[in-house]
Amino acid sequence: MSKFSHTDHNGKANMVDVAGKPDQIREAKAHGKIILKPETVQLIRDNEMKKGDVLTIAEIAGIQGGKKTSELIPLCHPLMITKMDVKTKLVEDGVEVVSFARCIGKTGIEMEALMAVQIALLTIYDMCKAVDKEMQITNVHLIEKIKI
Repeated sequence: MSKFSHTDHNGKANMVDVAGKPDQIREAKAHGKIILKPETVQLIRDNEMKKGDVLTIAEIAGIQGGKKTSELIPLCHPLMITKMDVKTKLVEDGVEVVSFARCIGKTGIEMEALMAVQIALLTIYDMCKAVDKEMQITNVHLIEKIKI
């Protein structure tokens, strides 16, 4: 059985020391979806949601969330993020969210990409909760993680 890198010799939580790793360009993409009622999709399409422009606000919130990842997930390293992008797409049964994150550093950026998607989806949920009690956040996953 391989040893977990986030535990010390006593099995206690431990932040991995990445000092010896080389700096590299690292990129990650993530995806997720929120399923909405047709009436909710139409309100978003017509920009008639009382809280404002759902898609634009979700994209901005996702970027902000991705940048805050190391503050919210205890063992994540703070990273020098060079690019964070979140795109929303209105589809027939909801909204799809895709994020892209890039950093130059010693450790990956996949958690930031995943956090960006989650926060964007939660923002959509918050903005639509008054009109849709059946929303479902679903299929959040990492699409790609690469080192250049």
